[in-house]
Amino acid sequence: MLLDSVGFSLLGMKKITKYFFFALIVGTIGFVSQANAQLSEIMRRMDATNKGLTSVQADIQMSKWDAALKAPDELNIGTTKYLPKQKVTKNLMYARIDWKKPREEHLVIQGEQFQLYQPKLLQLLYGTVQKSKGGAGNALNFMNMSRDELRQNFEVAYLGEEGLSDGTKTWHLQLTPKAKQTYKLAELWVDGNGMPRQVRITEHNDDTTTVLLSAIKQNEPLKAADFDLKPILPKNVKRVPA
Repeated sequence: MLLDSVGFSLLGMKKITKYFFFALIVGTIGFVSQANAQLSEIMRRMDATNKGLTSVQADIQMSKWDAALKAPDELNIGTTKYLPKQKVTKNLMYARIDWKKPREEHLVIQGEQFQLYQPKLLQLLYGTVQKSKGGAGNALNFMNMSRDELRQNFEVAYLGEEGLSDGTKTWHLQLTPKAKQTYKLAELWVDGNGMPRQVRITEHNDDTTTVLLSAIKQNEPLKAADFDLKPILPKNVKRVPA
């Protein structure tokens, strides 16, 4: 009788285990399917926003984390302007950041070229974005990518909903480069309108750069001349290749 009970229990456990794993698999498939559907909707909204975007102006914050020291770097605060690729920019992306704190600096990006004016040092650094070591310029580059470009260049994963430090509700995406890059990972926080509000770049040494946009103004008049540093450059500025 005891053996019968044990046999019945074992048989019951096998059935329970079988149905448990079946339910787990079905549940996992359902979760993945739901996440994929959510990701598709996020990407659709991002693409619609990207296509309808003629300009962006915003407040900007940039924070860095030193993985070796396990300590944050200075918090940079300023304003930014952005023009996507269009006729007025000769089909190049234009971006400008005017840092106010902790020190005055002015960064301009035109396509793959950048210039960084540092008034305190009386110097103008210049070079290509690809060779620059992280920073807000690399982060802003993600605003110019269409849905197809994101999927072509990255493995995109949806990590869930998340609130930003300024209270904005966002969707959190992880972007893993398919080809070798100067960084190993990127993350995007996208608001309900499909606008990237925060970007985090993780370098190969695990240092991170996080850029947050707030007080965003979209599609207000801007022109290419707004991205020219010449009016603020002194004649004796020292030009240094980066």
